Amino acid sequence: MPANLDQLVEDLAQPLLVGWDDEWLAIERRRWDQMRPYALESLAQHFLADGRYLAAQQAALAATAVDPYRETAHRIAIEVHAAEGNVASAIKRYEDYCRRLQRELSVSPSPRMTQLIQDLTTAWPAEHDDAGRGFVG
Repeated sequence: MPANLDQLVEDLAQPLLVGWDDEWLAIERRRWDQMRPYALESLAQHFLADGRYLAAQQAALAATAVDPYRETAHRIAIEVHAAEGNVASAIKRYEDYCRRLQRELSVSPSPRMTQLIQDLTTAWPAEHDDAGRGFVG
């Protein structure tokens, strides 16, 4: 992998040769736009595994900007929130994605995505049973 992965995320977030109208470029742009989400998701997973949550989130969000319906990128963004302990943010992202899919495509997320959220919401209350105890109001 290149030494400057953050710069690679920035580069992959950009469309190909904006402002150029050459006919041959249309095919190359489609290829670029199909490849970018895979590369960005791979970087996001790499950053997540390294505990670089901000970089992971930036790469995942760049992938969702390229293809807003691509579940893999949204799932990684949710996993980043979960890894940081931001369960509410993970659930919010999931709900926003569900609404978009329903509104624009009349479909629901995959069972894998739904299971991820179910696992988070099932585990979260158990981990926080003592929350609020000892609170002085």
